[in-house]
Amino acid sequence: MTLPDVRERRFSIIGAARSGLAVARLLKRRGASVFLSERSPAEAMKEAAAALAKEKVPAEFGGHTGRVLEADTIVLSPGVPSETPIVVQALESGKAVVSELEVASWFCPAPIVAITGTNGKTTTTTLAGRIFEDAKRPSVTAGNIGRAFAEVVEGLTERHVAILEVSSFQLDYIASFRPEVAVILNITPDHLDRYGHSFEKYIAAKCRVFENQRGGDVVIYSYDDDITRDRVQRLVPAGVTLLPFSIAGTPPVGALVRNGRLTTIVRGQEADVIGTGEISIRGGHNLANAMAASLVAKVMGIPTASLRATLRNFKGVEHRLEFVRELDGVTFVNDSKATNVDSVWYALQSFPQPMIVLMGGRDKGNDYARLYELVRKHVKSIVAIGESADKVVGAFADLVPVKKAASMEDAVRVAAGEAAAGDVVLLSPACASFDWFENYEHRGRVFKELVMKLRSIRP
Repeated sequence: MTLPDVRERRFSIIGAARSGLAVARLLKRRGASVFLSERSPAEAMKEAAAALAKEKVPAEFGGHTGRVLEADTIVLSPGVPSETPIVVQALESGKAVVSELEVASWFCPAPIVAITGTNGKTTTTTLAGRIFEDAKRPSVTAGNIGRAFAEVVEGLTERHVAILEVSSFQLDYIASFRPEVAVILNITPDHLDRYGHSFEKYIAAKCRVFENQRGGDVVIYSYDDDITRDRVQRLVPAGVTLLPFSIAGTPPVGALVRNGRLTTIVRGQEADVIGTGEISIRGGHNLANAMAASLVAKVMGIPTASLRATLRNFKGVEHRLEFVRELDGVTFVNDSKATNVDSVWYALQSFPQPMIVLMGGRDKGNDYARLYELVRKHVKSIVAIGESADKVVGAFADLVPVKKAASMEDAVRVAAGEAAAGDVVLLSPACASFDWFENYEHRGRVFKELVMKLRSIRP
């Protein structure tokens, strides 16, 4: 959409969280007529209300009224479900409904790298951003991680690269969003409560990341994930270059392991990047993330020596298999970002030591059967937390001892009491955090604070 188009249109934004506020400010600065509607009362959103008043953006709090539908275009924040009545009304009336990601892309002069997948998005996006930063290449990392795309887009030039973590919710309502480089790390069941419990609908949402690509663009994808490989190879538009990555196979192009070394083959050029044992982030899933980020780097012309140095020194991201402390021989690890079963499946393969796992929260339709073999093999006991504690007990009580905790403080105390020297206490919930906490970051911070207060592993 061009600037004159924006100035001539009225926009209603649903949701006053980070992305909603950012896109409201962006559209207002670009001369559009903007109105924002938020379900929560103003008393609970004081900072947002103050920011909107300062920007002179009309807003309503405490519910969505018919004023929302007076706009030409509805901008939907990713946290707002499509089943929200005002959204249903907008769609049924034929209103254009778009995401903040879509709107921000209208004003982006820089090439876009869009990274999606059920698991590994944050690690891969952060790593890619660090690779560009270390190589002194102008770039910004935004999207579903850190700052909203709409918050940073006006500072970009054609010399920059916009590296975006992109969620399925953001992709649900794109129209023209087009990344020059699209990355799909994997697709496994998640957020099915937002997709009518249909895995196929969730898969389709993820695959929208490449639907607007054209000749000369690139899709980087997992060769090892059957669903991802099948959809990419069948659905990617003609003329788009496919670059697979594999930790087990040997694709003819892309990224692979050869003689224990991560190797890339891009545009006919083979690069010996790094020994897999030299990569600083651990686990097979992180080797895959490193491969995807390396392919982004090679596509965008980052020198191999600089890429290698970053892979050796990158320490990972907060709340993803994050070392907290060692106490009396017990290692405490924060994996609060593991909000689905597949994330926990990876986590349980990352440590050879016996584990006491804190699991539970707001359930999203989890099927824990995928974890049974790993739990039998690696887990000493489970501490069930949150709304879904009873479901966790029911899923694992026949495999290992399971104890329920009434709070995170209680959970840390119980886990410490269960642990012995040489064990790992792992917070890897497999669930959303919105029962006890504001978000997974809040959950992880509370866990870390409680662990740091421990004086002994014994209660």
